[in-house]
Amino acid sequence: MKTVILLGLAYFLGSIPSGVWIGKIFFKKDIRDYGSGNIGTTNTFRILGRPAGFVVFAMDLLKGTLATCLPLIFALPINPLWFGLVAVIGHTLPVFASFRGGKAVATSAGMLLGYNPVFFFYSLCFFLIVLFITSMVSATSILAAIFVTLSTILLPLVWPAILPEHDWLLTTICFLLSCYIIYRHKENIQRIKKGTENRVSFGLNKKE
Repeated sequence: MKTVILLGLAYFLGSIPSGVWIGKIFFKKDIRDYGSGNIGTTNTFRILGRPAGFVVFAMDLLKGTLATCLPLIFALPINPLWFGLVAVIGHTLPVFASFRGGKAVATSAGMLLGYNPVFFFYSLCFFLIVLFITSMVSATSILAAIFVTLSTILLPLVWPAILPEHDWLLTTICFLLSCYIIYRHKENIQRIKKGTENRVSFGLNKKE
């Protein structure tokens, strides 16, 4: 029963629509009506500005982290990745936002932070480097998702200090999330091909 309750809590944590709530409470805007219509970090930055964007990013990240840590906090002998995955599902299908959720990037990162902080910062370094090169959050998110999945297989073999052993549940979840992230970015991929994708205001290919 405790497991079921905590899995439900993980879903509700993931379902917190940070972008929607921040927009409505502090800006009197529903970000689903602006820009891409997405409730995540990138659209929040674009519509509500940097301070709101950083707050939403932190909230979306930490709800994944907290959910992943639930079995550790309550001493449940269950792989914490299950709770992180449920939080990501909550983020993508949030009960508090008519099941219209985000693209899973920040909350998935939060899951990694809760599961293995060293692996999270390793992945974050890759994300930041690629973002600096491309100046595109969408392309960076896709490449990072693929990179993380491959790293779960290769790191235990070549760099065990970061990921000491294979966890095939981690690999499977990262693979599935990568597929989902690529799918959710299908419109971005088309814009990248056309050279019309939105760019951030820093990096080697920043917007003018």
